[in-house]
Amino acid sequence: MSRIIAFANHKGGVSKTTSVANVGAILSRKGKKVLLIDLDAQANLTDYFLKDKPEETVFNSFVDETPLPIVSISKNLSIVPSSLEMIGIEIKTAENIDRAELLKYLMEPIADNYDYVLLDCPPSLGIITLNALIAATDLYICVTAEAIPVRGLKMLTDTMEKVKKRKNPNLKLSGIIITRWGGRNLNKAIEDSLRNVFKEAVFNTKIRENISIAEAPTSFQDVATYAPTSHGAEDYKALTDEILKRTK
Repeated sequence: MSRIIAFANHKGGVSKTTSVANVGAILSRKGKKVLLIDLDAQANLTDYFLKDKPEETVFNSFVDETPLPIVSISKNLSIVPSSLEMIGIEIKTAENIDRAELLKYLMEPIADNYDYVLLDCPPSLGIITLNALIAATDLYICVTAEAIPVRGLKMLTDTMEKVKKRKNPNLKLSGIIITRWGGRNLNKAIEDSLRNVFKEAVFNTKIRENISIAEAPTSFQDVATYAPTSHGAEDYKALTDEILKRTK
């Protein structure tokens, strides 16, 4: 059975896209068949891997209910691209009474072809993030160890609980990923507070601040390929190993 993991946080700049890209690429090189689905209108995940603008994107599938357009990136790794058109998806799907479950419907024919499907959610709690939570088996929340991003987590976890109660009883909060870690006193205090609340859901691996992580997309590569000896590569490899242990 495929693990469908939604990487989410309605706060931007917390490395959701970066984590999806790097974890997905590393999983694929470990022999897992991986599908990435870019659900963000910014299409940063799409730009991370694809040099050319795709003709069909997830937007077309949501609006026309056509099969998801799957583009191969490398052996075991594929992506469903996004586009700026996703900005208007709420209006375009307004008359669809099942619009909160469109992604689940679109994934049904293909999900079992993959070991992992990673969903890159937009920085909002709108209809697309709701689609992701209804379709997912697991929720991973990416968060920087700072006071403001952490403060808003309750909104997301409350939304998850409502989805779990009404639409997707199998959904669970399976991971908190701390990113842009600097080891400062504030970072450590926030980590402690996260562990007090979310317990074992918080991954042991923290993603340290590292320039190679920011540089890697310019070469259309994950950080472990771009700079294999960097802290970024080391951290995302360790995080991926933790994910594999948790999802056995």
